[in-house]
Amino acid sequence: MAGHSKFKNIQFRKGAQDKKRSKLFSKFAREITAAAKMGMPDPAMNPRLRGAILAARAQNMPKDNIERAIKKSEEAGGASYEEVRYEGFGAGGVGVIVEALTDNRNRTASEIRSLFTKFGGNLGETGAVSFNFDKLGAIEFEAGKATPDQMLEAAIEAGAEDVESSADGHVVYCHPDQLHQVAKALEVRFGESRAARILWRPKNSVPVDDEAGQKLLRMLEGLEDSDDVQNVYANFEIADEVLERLSA
Repeated sequence: MAGHSKFKNIQFRKGAQDKKRSKLFSKFAREITAAAKMGMPDPAMNPRLRGAILAARAQNMPKDNIERAIKKSEEAGGASYEEVRYEGFGAGGVGVIVEALTDNRNRTASEIRSLFTKFGGNLGETGAVSFNFDKLGAIEFEAGKATPDQMLEAAIEAGAEDVESSADGHVVYCHPDQLHQVAKALEVRFGESRAARILWRPKNSVPVDDEAGQKLLRMLEGLEDSDDVQNVYANFEIADEVLERLSA
């Protein structure tokens, strides 16, 4: 029975991983379709679409899936997604920004409000949280593409605002309107980036304890699991050992 239980546990984990992978690909597909529909279906002429494709490739989304998502944007009468941003506070007063692509604003708002309430948070008005974040373009490169000094020098020349380098790689930040321009300049020197997108970076962080951390992580997990939610940003700070324990 022990062997059988172990096999079932492996099956369960694989099933959960496959489900997460499927959901992730679905989110990428939605973003690619929306980006192509709002701009142009050519990634060379559409920075948002190109960024979405890069992000999908980084997670090993099949080429066929990407091409289908682009073609879907050209279908007459296809789904039309609306961009919506929600701002609110999670447990411990942590600021949370939720970006969604939805074909039913009422459904999405109801689901997100329910998740905030369920885990001790509350939705606020637009602007209630975002003033504590900077909206930036972010271009990511593998660590081996350049030394920190080389990347910093190239980023300054390209018109970027900041660079964060670590063993995980380089992240170059710039004004959102200059994302395509900066990414193109850096890729001429270092090759294709790992990702290029617009994000919200917190200006400061809020420390949370075990109790608030547990509620917050469960809320963030629920938001990430929503089909309509594309990105979630939060300005919390939690000790590594506490995070590992709560994530177990």
